[in-house]
Amino acid sequence: MFIDRSAPREQNLGVFRFLNTSLSAWKDSFMIKAIIFDIDNTLYDYDSANADAMKALEKYTYDNLGWDKAETRTRIKTAYSRIQNEIGQKAAIHNRLIRFQRVLEANGLPLHPYALEMHNLYWDTLIDSARVFDGVDKALAQLKNAGFVLGIGTNMTADIQFQKLTRFGLLQYFDFIVSSEEADCEKPDKNLFLKCAIKAGYDPSSCLYVGDSLIHDIVAADDAGFQVLWFRPGKTQLEEGAALPVDHNEYVYTGGDSYPSFSDFNLLPSIIEKLISDPQESDQ
Repeated sequence: MFIDRSAPREQNLGVFRFLNTSLSAWKDSFMIKAIIFDIDNTLYDYDSANADAMKALEKYTYDNLGWDKAETRTRIKTAYSRIQNEIGQKAAIHNRLIRFQRVLEANGLPLHPYALEMHNLYWDTLIDSARVFDGVDKALAQLKNAGFVLGIGTNMTADIQFQKLTRFGLLQYFDFIVSSEEADCEKPDKNLFLKCAIKAGYDPSSCLYVGDSLIHDIVAADDAGFQVLWFRPGKTQLEEGAALPVDHNEYVYTGGDSYPSFSDFNLLPSIIEKLISDPQESDQ
């Protein structure tokens, strides 16, 4: 269901301060009306949580199937590649139950009890060990209270992403979610971003997308007409084709394009305030 934007936004905007600066003084001149976030490696540290989940899975396959670490990783990678080649860029490529099912089938092993046990062990371990980045909860609360429409645009099956956001205590802040399962396409397909704008009720130019991937989040959202903000939590290595930045929280120049970036969610409200108060800044 789309969000009703018929009510005046002023009634939803109380007096609110970003770092002791009143937002209400310039609320009527918003250029950013909706903020859409990626989830994995943006709101929480997916890489570390995935490493923990894989360790638990490798122990399970060693104890129950006699596979060493290399065998487990090779078989899972092979299954993933085959699924991707068969169905293309669809949300099902992220479905670990399908992935583990295919691993067992390819090796002539029974699905019961292994498929569900592997699936549940992987996700339970990942979600339990996941670490939400410092400042995320506070930043989302501030942005929500300030009257921004907040949404999620993510590659993944909907049920898993709902589980993550619920466990992290973050679901309460979001007005809508667009998963690649719902959109029937994967980022960097611009249609996923356009579905986010439709749900937000605003033109893409009034929407800000925040994500960690240069290609799948920032360049793709920019191509879809969004404003963008690149989350780079202390990284020194960029994706292929990108130039090293001079400084975090500044503009990163990549192939002739520039994107605003930040590395600390505690600074996010003040950065968005700066983008709104000085819109030309984003074109530097």
